[in-house]
Amino acid sequence: MVDEARAAGTLGGKHLVLGVTGSIAAYKAVGVLRALREQGATVSVLMTRGATKFITPLTFEVLSGHRVVTDLFESPETMPHLTMAEGADAVLVAPATAHFLAKAALGLADDVLSTMLLNVRCPVIVAPAMDGEMWTHPTVTQHVDALRARGVVVLDPEVGPLASGRIAQGRFPAEGTILDAVHAALLPQRDWRGQRVLVSAGPTQEPLDPVRFLSNRSSGKMGYAIAEAVCARGGDVVLVTGPSALTPPSGVTTVHVNTASEMADALSRHFSSCTVLIMAAAVADFRPRVPASGKLKKQGKVAIEFALEATPDILAMLSARRTSQVVVGFAAETEQLLSHAKDKLRAKGLDLIVANDVTHAGGGFGSDDNAATILSATGEQRAFGLMPKRRLADEILNAVRDLCLVVPRGQSLVE
Repeated sequence: MVDEARAAGTLGGKHLVLGVTGSIAAYKAVGVLRALREQGATVSVLMTRGATKFITPLTFEVLSGHRVVTDLFESPETMPHLTMAEGADAVLVAPATAHFLAKAALGLADDVLSTMLLNVRCPVIVAPAMDGEMWTHPTVTQHVDALRARGVVVLDPEVGPLASGRIAQGRFPAEGTILDAVHAALLPQRDWRGQRVLVSAGPTQEPLDPVRFLSNRSSGKMGYAIAEAVCARGGDVVLVTGPSALTPPSGVTTVHVNTASEMADALSRHFSSCTVLIMAAAVADFRPRVPASGKLKKQGKVAIEFALEATPDILAMLSARRTSQVVVGFAAETEQLLSHAKDKLRAKGLDLIVANDVTHAGGGFGSDDNAATILSATGEQRAFGLMPKRRLADEILNAVRDLCLVVPRGQSLVE
């Protein structure tokens, strides 16, 4: 859908500010500028002093049709850090260096680009490019996390040969990836209007005694990302979440629970009014049959044993009760991923299942990224490599839309 919009040149009437920083990838910003102009966008360019060492402002002036601003003080009467911010529909910084990420995250303002960023209230998209192992340095990671927490879209650089000859993650993102991000910011999909989506997230905690419990490593990040994606695409969301340190997305109705029984009750109350259930929670499979009424005390080397019983199979229960709802489950596995996922898909009567290997390096519980394979009851299969969970959330919604033919009330999904 985004590719079709891009081909149609739907950025007409949009004004973007393109910030170029001092990376050797600065020359690639020329191609991004040309693509934005071809789609009808008006583009103004800001360059840092470092960027001018790699490519001249004249190149961007000719292609943009506007004077390029390089100095905060070159035209104090026009105050470009204010005027350019006021007229922008979006700001794209491409390429963005590690130094720029640090300044943006900390709110430093010592040049025209960083100063302008403190004035913008429009979407900001950042396309990093850097060499060596800089992208994975803890300081850079902290700055990226801080920017993303404030709503800045920070794209992941690609893995490949770098200017130094090393193979690492740091390459300037592909032009298509950058343009997709611009379209998502300026022309957001609203293809889930009319849907009421019930999402579960996080772990459950099954008490052993008043101060201890059985649980798992789930952080809730995947379920929260799905809730955020549905809301961004126009759907109504009820998020039923187990204990999590995350802040629920704005615009989402949130129900907090602790145990599997509480989660089953909350999901049951909202199930009849939803059109889609996405069960991303990692519900505990077992609980103590009889929790201790008081805090258990250590008594030398005496072992304490608990009899466990199965918790309610929430997904199977709701799937059996459905009328017209689409039901999506998750399979977090450590071995035989697709085989176990297919068994769960059939056994619980699901429409889709999202299978992920929780031992995958860089993904799984607690990570910001995930890799997954989406399988449908009709045999379709879509595999996705490691990507941010928020991006995977959109891919899951796309699969529900495409494979399950979810049609919002009163309209077609094909827009």
